[in-house]
Amino acid sequence: MPDASNAFVRFSDIQKTYDGETLVVKNLNLDIPRGEFLTMLGPSGSGKTTTLMMLAGFEVPTQGSILLGGRSIDKLPPHKRDIGMVFQNYALFPHMTVEENLAFPLKVRKIGRAEAEARVKRALDMIRLGAHGKRRPSQLSGGQQQRVALARALVFDPRLVLMDEPLGALDKHLREQMQLEIKHIHQDLGVTMVYVTHDQSEALTMSDRIAVFNDGVIQQLAAPAELYERPQNAFVAQFIGENNRLHGKVVAMNGATCNVEVPGAGNVQALAINVEAVGRPTVLSLRPERVKLNPTPGSLPNVFSARVAEVIYLGDHVRTRVSVCGHDDFVIKLPNSEGVVQLEPGTAITIGWKTEDCRALDAS
Repeated sequence: MPDASNAFVRFSDIQKTYDGETLVVKNLNLDIPRGEFLTMLGPSGSGKTTTLMMLAGFEVPTQGSILLGGRSIDKLPPHKRDIGMVFQNYALFPHMTVEENLAFPLKVRKIGRAEAEARVKRALDMIRLGAHGKRRPSQLSGGQQQRVALARALVFDPRLVLMDEPLGALDKHLREQMQLEIKHIHQDLGVTMVYVTHDQSEALTMSDRIAVFNDGVIQQLAAPAELYERPQNAFVAQFIGENNRLHGKVVAMNGATCNVEVPGAGNVQALAINVEAVGRPTVLSLRPERVKLNPTPGSLPNVFSARVAEVIYLGDHVRTRVSVCGHDDFVIKLPNSEGVVQLEPGTAITIGWKTEDCRALDAS
């Protein structure tokens, strides 16, 4: 993991408004170390793409400053920032061959012919399209075109590579394949990459760290496992992965844990992550795969009677929706093991979970 204390990219007190009233990005302070793969993740309108466009130079901050390599780039036009860009629509020149597309940014930078040819060959080899250099973009598949767009962003050895939803136009299989290819290229080259997506599984797969945006604010900035396992608020818990939510009221605080009264369930023990005080409302967050089926009596602090509402067989696991604690949409993910696939709607079962797997979060 890169050293986070060595900021290569720095957003300092950044604000952005288009109409002078509504802030699209609010008081953004973010450091990105050299060599990191950082993903900006969030729903549409959360501020992630605007943040990327300010870094690229296509948008100007209303307030604050952006530094690259310790120097302000606020007054630098996009073409002088030494940044590679990859977009969803590829933005390849249709009248040029693959080789000519890759050579274009080198020609603009007045790189010598011999050096340019060597770089183009190296880039083609990197994306495993060495035999396709004479083809035009229309003769390539979507995945191949995206590889060329990535290679063009890297061929001139930029200080930074920005990607704005680059895989959004690909089908599921190609998208997953390209996620791993980009991740491996990043690992091989060590170049700093900033990636924008609304796809949480994509972010989890590729990133060193993820900045989760909502309403112009970073809700949490952490490594993928940290975000998934230890969300700091209800928005992050709901946005990253599947999540069961139980609403209740804090009735007791016990250091790092708390007791929550949930209508229809009674008392639930949970980790006190982001709760205000006894008597205040809270949201309990619980991942479906953390729920145990028919636990041994006395083995878990939170045990409840439930009834199976729906069973969906998904090969390696079974997704089971149950009615429990007054909720009809509570989900359990169970490994495909003996006995699980025999569950049927209407079956009465017992479910339970550990205190440390249930997180009490701010209800706002």
